Amino acid sequence: MATFPSPVVDATALADDASSRDLLARILASLDDDKAEDVVTIDLRGRSDMADYMVVCSGRSSRQVAAISEKLVDRLKQEARRSAKIEGKETGDWVLIDTGDVIVHVFRPEVRDFYQLEKMWMPTGARVPHGA
Repeated sequence: MATFPSPVVDATALADDASSRDLLARILASLDDDKAEDVVTIDLRGRSDMADYMVVCSGRSSRQVAAISEKLVDRLKQEARRSAKIEGKETGDWVLIDTGDVIVHVFRPEVRDFYQLEKMWMPTGARVPHGA
């Protein structure tokens, strides 16, 4: 006879997954509104305990990188009642936004090409869309 996992555990896991997907959708909408370029979403579920998703994108200048990041943090606070840790906004080369379930990296294109963060996290054989 087959055994099934406890429905309580499954319901909790599904709720957590839905919550992180909702947060991801809000983040992607914000990045789109602010004209972030070359947006790549990496699914980390089952691969890392630090977050469910990673989003990597570019802004055309340090000023745009800082603005994209600041607006994202403000929108998450206002619309989703979600606080986020932000680092690197002062220089605008590479800003990291940690929301817990989703980690967002906003780069200037040259800095993004240098670090090639997507190559470290993309599944084996996956193609990095922005040509890094």
